[in-house]
Order: sequence, then structure tokens, then C-alpha cells
Amino acid sequence: MNESKLFHLDFDPKEHRAKYAILPGDPARVPLIAKHFDSAHQIASNREYNVYLAKAGNENVFVCSTGIGGPSAAIAVEELHMAGVDTFIRVGTSGAMQLELKGGDLVIVQSAVRQEGTSLHYAPPEYPATADFTVTKALADSAKELGLNYHMGVIQSKDSFYGQHNPQRMPVSDELLYKWNAFRKLGVLASEMECAAIFTAAASLGAKAGCVLHVIWNQEREAAGLDNPVVTNTTNAVKCAVNAVYKLVMA
Repeated sequence: MNESKLFHLDFDPKEHRAKYAILPGDPARVPLIAKHFDSAHQIASNREYNVYLAKAGNENVFVCSTGIGGPSAAIAVEELHMAGVDTFIRVGTSGAMQLELKGGDLVIVQSAVRQEGTSLHYAPPEYPATADFTVTKALADSAKELGLNYHMGVIQSKDSFYGQHNPQRMPVSDELLYKWNAFRKLGVLASEMECAAIFTAAASLGAKAGCVLHVIWNQEREAAGLDNPVVTNTTNAVKCAVNAVYKLVMA
């Protein structure tokens, strides 16, 4: 093992440092996001982690994939913090839970339901997984400036994709359906798999985190017999996050 390199991200934190990081899940999205900045170039690729370093004005920015789920996302937060990052913005995808949301909408996350396991290794269950206000405001201001259709509020972070999309098959189906319906009644906007871990890990480090989610579809609209457009293009979420980084850099 090369002890000068971060164990999972596989780059030397003395050689590459940044204050800001954008965190997509998919490694293939990293170069597509990085090209919106200056001087973007790859510095590492290991496991689910594809890491680029770029410039936003005079500040360095990492773009680093997290893979799927909380454990790998928390590792990315931990190791990027070792490389100087104190502000994280997740750019991800989600499925909507409220009927007014459609595919192509954005969700700017204020807090996340901790229905996953990773955050329990950082904080007791009573602690809320909450986004930083400054980061969240930068994302909201960016969405407004860009004329994007967005919603703000609480989302659900869970550990099982198929537990959401095929809960009836699971031995714990009663619990899954009961909680899903409870969260919907409480106004939870969308479901994804990383925010709770990222927010809680960042808080444990004294760092800031926020998130903008692209809505792919809405299974509740489909179940209600409403139109349910499926939109996979995440360009608007990326533009919102990139613009927010520039706002934070210039603040």
C-alpha cells in the first residue's frame, strides 16, 4: 500500500487539494461535470471513485463519484476532507414521492430521512441529517437564475433500490410500505440513497454539505394513473450545482 495516497480515492492529498467538491454517484458523470470548470483533469480512478480536479475562479474543485449508497459516499467525504474539502455538493438522481413532482424537476434538499445504516456510525438516530443553509441557498439561487423548475424540502435516503420499487416481494414488506406511506403523508419529496450519509459524515467533520437531485420519474403518479414522464438527462442538476459552486467561491 502506498501510504502517501488516500486508501480508496488513490491520490496524494498533499499533491492535490481543494476546498470544494461535487459528488455525483455515477463515475461516468464526473468528466461531464468537470468540463463546466476550468483546467479539468483526472487525478485518480479506483473502484467506484473517478476523481477530477478543476478550477472555479481561483479555487480548486474536486469532482468525485461516490458509487451507489451510503458507505462509499461517506468514504468519499472522509477522504476528500483529508484533501482539504470543507464544502460538499451532491448531484444525484431520485424518484419523486409527491404527485406534483414530475420527471425532469429538481429537488434541492433541506434534510434527509435517515432510513439507511451508514449515518448510524456517525451520529445517534435522533440527530437530523441536514444540509448546510449557505450551500442550500446557493443551490436555490442558482436554480432561480437558470429558470429551472425546482422544489425544496425533505427527501428519503434508503439502502435498497428494490425495497422501494418492489416492496411487496420483501419479507419486511409491511414495514417498508407503512414507512413509505408515512413519509409521503409527511410531505417527503423524493427518494434516493446517499444524502443522509453525506450530510451526517460532513457534520461529523465540521464540514458543510448540500444536494440537488434530478427527478427521473414518479411512481406515485404512475400508480394514480397520471402522466409519468421518464427523464434521465441530468444536465439541469449539473448546471445548478456548478453555478452554486461559483456563487460560494465568489461570496
